[in-house]
Amino acid sequence: MTPQCYILALSTALCIISLFCAHGAPVSPTGASLMLCQAHSRCGGKLYDPQQHCCYDDAVVSLSRTQKCGNCTFRVCFEQCCPWSLRPQEAFVVKVRGQGCSLARTLDDRVCSSVS
Repeated sequence: MTPQCYILALSTALCIISLFCAHGAPVSPTGASLMLCQAHSRCGGKLYDPQQHCCYDDAVVSLSRTQKCGNCTFRVCFEQCCPWSLRPQEAFVVKVRGQGCSLARTLDDRVCSSVS
């Protein structure tokens, strides 16, 4: 082979490698399909992507899902509604999910009135 063929072969190989590196691997599936190497969790026997959903009462729900807690609204994936009865008009407290309802109130907690 002539030196020009080596240069052409080398530049072609570099061009192909740079295309793969710049644009990623071949197109990955989207939508309901989960890639095997992607992080996933289980909820009630179903797999879900924790970057888009969470498990709430054994159901897969959107991260943006909200629910009422007295006169407040809380995000079910990030917060929880706890009963609170120190004062008659204050019946609930919204706390960070995973924090015990029996723990003392913190600055992050929201006090909610009961809805009559």
